[in-house]
Amino acid sequence: MTSDSEKSNWCTIESDPGVFTCLIESFGVKNVELTELYSLDDDSLKQCTGVGGGGGEGDAGGPLYGLIFLFKWTKEIEGKDDRTSLTGDDIPADLFFARQTVPNACATQAILSVLLNNASSSPIEPKDENGTNDNDAAADSTSQTLQVGPMLTQLHSFIQSFPPDLRGEAIGASEEIRQAHNSFARPTSVFIEDNRPPQNDDDGEAFHFVAYVPHKASGKVYELDGLKGGPILLGEYDTTKGDAWWNVARQAIQTRIEQFGSSEIKFNLMAMVGDKRVMLQDRIKSAEEQKLGGIIVDDMKALLAEQDEKRTQWKRENDRRRHNYLPFCVELIKGLAKTGKLKELTEEARKTSLGKMHKRPKI
Repeated sequence: MTSDSEKSNWCTIESDPGVFTCLIESFGVKNVELTELYSLDDDSLKQCTGVGGGGGEGDAGGPLYGLIFLFKWTKEIEGKDDRTSLTGDDIPADLFFARQTVPNACATQAILSVLLNNASSSPIEPKDENGTNDNDAAADSTSQTLQVGPMLTQLHSFIQSFPPDLRGEAIGASEEIRQAHNSFARPTSVFIEDNRPPQNDDDGEAFHFVAYVPHKASGKVYELDGLKGGPILLGEYDTTKGDAWWNVARQAIQTRIEQFGSSEIKFNLMAMVGDKRVMLQDRIKSAEEQKLGGIIVDDMKALLAEQDEKRTQWKRENDRRRHNYLPFCVELIKGLAKTGKLKELTEEARKTSLGKMHKRPKI
């Protein structure tokens, strides 16, 4: 277990699909990834599940498990939110919701809200002495099914009967989750001492993540905000009439954005979808078994190569995020000073900076 001081030591992490995908894979989750959305229109929401060239959930065969929205949190706007948070027996028994009890944990809690509300109903059993279990065959036959892995399965089973606040405490006390979350902390240096007092809520900007998920059993859509007392029911959808659950979530997101006015642009929206590599691998295998034309297979292999390159780029970016460049910068400055070039380069940089300032249009 984690001590109280360690529980509160959660860093802020960047809202980025490569960061979030790497984070959930470190939990042991399989067959899922995050993708960034730049628009709330129908085409964008449908195409985010595709593997290339468009297509929606029905066409591409990829699920949209949930949406994760980042926005600037303000006391003024949140104080005007008069929507009812469900509590007690009003919360569906199979809807997972946890209160956020640890600062800076909202990103991971939003991710867990989507994952644990889409967890497979088949429990993941421990491996036997041969390294297999009864779920392996089923997993092979449903390679595109979201698998939350043993760690989250055990956590979910353990806290399922807890009230929302104790669920949040259990998540905050999980050393495995905290360490995975904090692995994306910005590197700091022992050579830098910042004696400034910490900013209070009124001085700096605070950002917050919330999740939007469908409850398929009831055909309802919920907003899951760990700072609220419970889930917020947003509305219903009917798949028999061709309704998409994200239409309900979209209205709630648009309403929240409109509360800030046209001057606020600091928002981020990501969708949790199926791993596009897995979908393409399954399609390539199926096409080859059916002996379809080479062009079709070649096109899918090209799309798969693009997805592999995207993962390589994500890994490269995450490695850079975790790397501490400060010692290199210090040694570079020392080297320039020793060779007598530091003063010259500093003066050149100062002149360049002044030139750019003078070229700026006056308002």
